[in-house]
Amino acid sequence: MSTEFRLPKLAEGDATGSVAKVLVQPGDALVLDQSILEVETDKAVVEVPATIAGTVTAVHVKAGEDVSEGTLILTVAEAAASPAADPPASPEPAPTAAPQAPPAPPAAPHQAAQPPAAAQAPVASPPVPPAAPAPGRSRIPAAPSVRRFARELGVDLAAVDGSGPAGRISLQDVKAYVRTRETASVGAPSALPALPDFSRFGPVRREPVSAVRRATAQHLGQSWPNVPQVTQFDAADVTELERLRRLHGPLVAERGGKLTVTAVLLKVVALALRKYPKFNASLDLAKGEVVYKEYMNIGIAVDTPRGLLVPVVRDVDRKSIADLSVELNAIAEKSRTAKLSLDDLQGGCFSISNLGGIGGTGFTPIVNSPEVVILGVSRTAVEPRWDGSAFLPRDILPLSLSYDHRLIDGADAARFLRYVCEVVESPFLLALEG
Repeated sequence: MSTEFRLPKLAEGDATGSVAKVLVQPGDALVLDQSILEVETDKAVVEVPATIAGTVTAVHVKAGEDVSEGTLILTVAEAAASPAADPPASPEPAPTAAPQAPPAPPAAPHQAAQPPAAAQAPVASPPVPPAAPAPGRSRIPAAPSVRRFARELGVDLAAVDGSGPAGRISLQDVKAYVRTRETASVGAPSALPALPDFSRFGPVRREPVSAVRRATAQHLGQSWPNVPQVTQFDAADVTELERLRRLHGPLVAERGGKLTVTAVLLKVVALALRKYPKFNASLDLAKGEVVYKEYMNIGIAVDTPRGLLVPVVRDVDRKSIADLSVELNAIAEKSRTAKLSLDDLQGGCFSISNLGGIGGTGFTPIVNSPEVVILGVSRTAVEPRWDGSAFLPRDILPLSLSYDHRLIDGADAARFLRYVCEVVESPFLLALEG
């Protein structure tokens, strides 16, 4: 007996993705829980396990193809079904013919009295009732995950055109509606302008935009026009911190971590969030409320071959700098090998983007909405500083803080960033206040 394997729900909030790799082919023996597919969602690569066993007879998807929950993936000849069992199973089409006869549906709309004659009359009018009476559901056809996603974006599903069967609304339909609404609100045309034919000027090469890049473009494209952002700049003298990092780095390395500036900044930011709780909040304008978070989860922007990812370090305030160093090492490895799960990428309150390893003297990071602030870190440079009697060479770390001006005022941002600098400049404060 052949069975169809369809794509199950990938994860909360991620109903679609693109096929990164197909791990089986026709003729392969399939066992339960065997990985058959890698699907790249907005932020992670998810392995899809088999829920049936048997022999693969057909593969219906290929790498690069977009898939969503319910997409047909494989046809499998189940091991339990023997050829001898097929002939006896043939009588089953006969029962199928019975349910096909429409007397049953008419009997529901009418009385159960006259099945044969009444069967003809209801057939003309009931097309509407059978479609609507989805028991206990709204009239708008959409999965619960799509409804939740629409609620989070403040989208009324009644205004969204569904592209699925019977007008069913998918996640992509909601995203397309939001994009159209945003471009209209900014005064831009709803359709993207057509590009010129670049091949007229010389050879060109095209490649599909990855799921991660699409998600990044969409998320930042929403954040930029909707969040009024300002960036505050400051610099910290990290000469003493650098001395302590060289001194204690080997101890952290023995535990499997690396004592980096980012690891220290995680702990410093946790102290700053405790002192300035407004920076650990989100703005809910629909309800007229500020949502203050009692936890401290900080996202770390990571540059990967697949694009920008922001894995989240949880409960930063409860961990030591050594613990955070070890965890950052593990996150870096998972990011490089595309092993980050969706849980690793959710629940952040604040973000840090460190470009110091590449270079630069400053930049203006974009707020990772619905967070209200992000800290940018540039490369440490040796600069002369006056100590009252002479200029001395000091290690100076440039910092930039972008914030949502709807919730945070410029004076608050300046105080927050100055506090971060003071703690970095006097590492003893970490022990004193932490």
